[in-house]
Amino acid sequence: MTARIALIHTVTSLVPVFKKLIIELIPDADIYHVVDESLLQNTIREGALSPITYRRVVDYIVSAEQAGAEFVLVTCSSIGPAVDLGELVTTIPVLRVDRPMVDYAVSIGERIGVAATLNTTLEPTAALIQERAKAAGKQIVLTSKLCEGAFEAVISGDTLKHDELVSLGLMDLMDQVDVIVLAQASMARVVGELPVDEVRIPVLSSPRLAVEHLAKMVQ
Repeated sequence: MTARIALIHTVTSLVPVFKKLIIELIPDADIYHVVDESLLQNTIREGALSPITYRRVVDYIVSAEQAGAEFVLVTCSSIGPAVDLGELVTTIPVLRVDRPMVDYAVSIGERIGVAATLNTTLEPTAALIQERAKAAGKQIVLTSKLCEGAFEAVISGDTLKHDELVSLGLMDLMDQVDVIVLAQASMARVVGELPVDEVRIPVLSSPRLAVEHLAKMVQ
């Protein structure tokens, strides 16, 4: 049976990333993408999820169900709490992109680091780690790292500066934790550029883990 999957994005560049993963891992899926960059832009501007953004995210999820989707994957960690709310008001499975990654981190480490370039992404991901650890009955020590200036650098087109600041943040975490969670999928390519011998612990990114989890749900 072909599963109909809706993917909701707040960044246009993530569409090909997830399209490629789904073709690889769920080749028979019938997918469509919804992109609304204002969801993330408004959250960054306001410093947190507003009631209006909560409602708009839920509306997108409900609309996906009404359009015939059997599964929904929301690919933005910053709007994660609104995704949880959307899950409550639909009858189909709704997946936060960072939940499988966080669950895996909790399963393999007691000292967990979370890195981000935005506070609006760092805070909900850190909260999700605490929540999932509690649900698993596991005591953890959480260390958060905001790579200050990296987001502003990439927005201005200075990807080299972004990568340098993210690299410094990750290296700072390496000696403090057992596993690092990347709150933003865009940070993963920086890990691939670090010297292999310097990546001494698992560094987790959400897209592949999320689609792998989704593939199990679809079966």
